[in-house]
Amino acid sequence: MSLPFVFVQARLRKTMMTIAKLKSLKSRTCVRKCALLFHEQALVAKQGKQPDIGYIEGLCSLFSASQFTQILSASQMAQLLLLSQRLSSKTGEELAFVCEDIHQFLLSVLGSEPSDWDFFQEDGELDASQRTLLPHILILDRLRSPFNVGSVFRTADSFGIEEIWLVEGTADISHPRCVRTARGCTKTIPYRVMEESVMIAELKRLAMPAFALELGGKDLSSFDFPLRGAAVLGSEEFGVSPGLLSYCDRSVGRVSIPLGGSKGSLNVSVATGIMLYHWFFS
Repeated sequence: MSLPFVFVQARLRKTMMTIAKLKSLKSRTCVRKCALLFHEQALVAKQGKQPDIGYIEGLCSLFSASQFTQILSASQMAQLLLLSQRLSSKTGEELAFVCEDIHQFLLSVLGSEPSDWDFFQEDGELDASQRTLLPHILILDRLRSPFNVGSVFRTADSFGIEEIWLVEGTADISHPRCVRTARGCTKTIPYRVMEESVMIAELKRLAMPAFALELGGKDLSSFDFPLRGAAVLGSEEFGVSPGLLSYCDRSVGRVSIPLGGSKGSLNVSVATGIMLYHWFFS
C-alpha cells in the first residue's frame, strides 16, 4: 500500500543528507545511505509528486567516488551506471521505478536484500518431465523478496507455467532464501531475465496476449483467461510498472481477486497461487 505523501515528506526530512556529508561517510555506510535516499525519492515520485531531480543527480555523481569503487566490482559498476542513465529519460511513475531499481541493486551489492523468514529445508531433484505444460508465461516485474520469488516458482511448477520471465531488478533466483523456498522448482521451469523494454518488445514480437494481476481489474470469477498468454505480477510495494501495465491494458486487461477481510491486498505469492489455479482450469 502506498504511503501518504505527508508521511513520505516527514521521512525525507529525517533521512535526506547533503552530498558533501555523504562523501564523508565510510564506504558501506555511504552506499547504504544512498540506497535509502533513492528509495525515498522513488516514494515521492510514486505519489505523483515531483522528486528533487538535482538531488538525484547529486546522488548519481557519487557513483564515481571511492566509497562506491571500493565496494562495487567493474561489472556491478557498469550495471549501476546503466541504471543511472535511464533516469534522464523517465518522469512520474517510470522515474519511481528506476529509482527503486537503483535502491534494490545497491542493497543487493551490500547483501542486504529485504529480509524474510529463515528456515532450512533440503531440496531434492525434481523430474520436470512429469509436469503438465500449458502455453502460459509468468512475468515477475521486480519482485524484490527472494522468498516471494521462490514461492512463485514452486506454485508455477504445479499449474502448467511453461516459462517465467524476470524483469531486471527482480530478486536473484540463486539467493539462498529463493532456493530454499522454491524446493527445486527453479530447475524445473525455464526462465529468462530481461530489461523491461526488451521484454515488452518480445511480447510484441510474439503477439503475446497479456494481463496483469492488479487492483481495479475484472473479478477473477468472471475474467476471460487467454488460452495462450502471459500474466504479469508486480512488485510488493509498487505493483506493475507503467510500461507493462500499459501493454496489458491494451491487451487482455487486469484481473483482481475480491477480498472480504480487513486487508486491502494479499501477499503476491498467495495471490499468484489463487490466480494460477483459475487460469490452469479455465
